[in-house]
Amino acid sequence: MVILSFAGALACGLMPAARARQIRWMALVTAALGLITALHCCLRYSGEGMADELDLNWIPSLGAHFAVGYDGISLPLLLVTGLVAVCGVLFTWDLKERANEFYAYYFALIGGVYGVFLSLDLFLLFVFYEIAVVPKYFLIATWGGTRKDYAAMKLVLYSFAGSALVLLGLLALYFGAHATSFTFAELEKANLSASLQCVAFPLLFVGFGVLAGMWPFHTWAPTGHVAAPTAASMLLAGVVMKLGAYGCLRVAIGLLPLGAKAWAPCVAALAVVNIVYGALVALRQTDFKFVIGYSSVSHMGFVLLGLATLNQTGLTGAVLQMFSHGVIGALLFALVGSVIYSRTHTRQLEEFHLLMARMPVIAWVFIVAGMASMGLPGFSGFAAELHVLIGAWQSPWVSPLIVALAGAGIVATFAYTLVKIHEAFFRGRSSAAHTNGELSAPYAPMTVPEIIGCALLLGSALVVGLFPSLLTDKMQASLKLIVDRLQAAN
Repeated sequence: MVILSFAGALACGLMPAARARQIRWMALVTAALGLITALHCCLRYSGEGMADELDLNWIPSLGAHFAVGYDGISLPLLLVTGLVAVCGVLFTWDLKERANEFYAYYFALIGGVYGVFLSLDLFLLFVFYEIAVVPKYFLIATWGGTRKDYAAMKLVLYSFAGSALVLLGLLALYFGAHATSFTFAELEKANLSASLQCVAFPLLFVGFGVLAGMWPFHTWAPTGHVAAPTAASMLLAGVVMKLGAYGCLRVAIGLLPLGAKAWAPCVAALAVVNIVYGALVALRQTDFKFVIGYSSVSHMGFVLLGLATLNQTGLTGAVLQMFSHGVIGALLFALVGSVIYSRTHTRQLEEFHLLMARMPVIAWVFIVAGMASMGLPGFSGFAAELHVLIGAWQSPWVSPLIVALAGAGIVATFAYTLVKIHEAFFRGRSSAAHTNGELSAPYAPMTVPEIIGCALLLGSALVVGLFPSLLTDKMQASLKLIVDRLQAAN
């Protein structure tokens, strides 16, 4: 998957810009091959241990290995990366401006993301993590919209600030363990003191949490999402924010169990602020894309709350929520940033006029996606949030007040989803100037690429919602190893 993505980036980048059609097909084939590989890995994974491991001695002087593989935690994230990559190409099918450069950056970012999810060496994970940062800047600064230069620089500065904390935590972990390599297999066996873990854990968790949209370091996310072109905003919400959450789970919690126990109540408190604050701010937005941006902050709060539970049920919910928000968040950004905007040429809710009558199919797709986002039973979000809440209730590190506030956040999610759906699709502008035939004429129907993209993302959320065991069964053994280390640490 990593080789395919970087090879696709190189191939697209070297093609002449005038051959936009061939570039698009090259991009689609590259993304589809990555998704097919992820599906193949998922189907053949036995449910236990690491699979398809590769370990090459990379930088002997540092003890760094090019060690890659996947387990039940990696697989859902590899799948969502493949899905969003394919659909990002579909929703930018009409892209003509410097398409070769766009898809070169696009697949460089995806290659870095795949690398993070596959890394079994902490130094290699950090390298791929940094690789994923640079293309984000160029995608937003070059092809972005509202305040694109500001948003791109803010995103990169926040990302690098978080990376600096991760690097400090990584070095503290390496030297504190007196390790000879950065491989997870060796670092998991290290006997780290409680004091070192309590110092290193917040460095790693907050460093990764910045990219996960953790409050109060979340402000890059809404501005970055709004400014980014459609495919990039899909990647930011669907995949890039999951890099941070994955690092929090795999590195901070997985390698520092005593630190995780000490800081879990603080993580839970910050998580519930994410949930409630993000939902309430989304309720007050008038820009449709900002609504989805702040809803992403709120939904990532459930991931963080699941991580704070430190038990099997809550961690299962956290990983499931990463997948769920990945597909649903990407779909909502695609609908708002591409499908609706390309027809209305505005994202301001007060400028919409009876869209349900003028684009009924698009409106219903968004309504169903909105219902999925707010956790309607039958969709993946419901299964994920239910696991998180049950895990939080069972956890000694999460107070009942936190659980109650998380429940209130779900109510707020229902509120902003229904209010914004009404404002966008059912409300008409009262001015007489807006009652003419031009503003009542129907919009163009969805294109074939748009239909395929919506079907893939919405279908994935529905399948996992109806049969969550397709993913949860794969996760259990891998998560149990982390939970067992947490229980054994004292």
